[in-house]
Amino acid sequence: MAKEITDANFQELLAEGKPLVVDFWAPWCGPCKMMLPIVEELAAEYEGKITVGKLNVDDNDETCSAYGIMNIPTILFLKNGELVNRSVGAMRKPDLQKLFEELL
Repeated sequence: MAKEITDANFQELLAEGKPLVVDFWAPWCGPCKMMLPIVEELAAEYEGKITVGKLNVDDNDETCSAYGIMNIPTILFLKNGELVNRSVGAMRKPDLQKLFEELL
């Protein structure tokens, strides 16, 4: 299951050293709702290998500003604390899974 990520715990998750996938979303965002089951499935499939989390853009301005989040859904892929990939907009599971694989 995807973790709840906030401004308060973001740096702590980065410091864990595992690859991190962050889904920037909002409850009012239709495409974000479409992505929810896909993100949850991939979180379960990659459990132990990749930390997957969801960050509500309405409640976490600091992290959104730091990464220049302008549109949602945006998914960031971080490895060793560095941003290595970014996906903006809804996508199909096979396409998103490919990005997960590239992160390993």
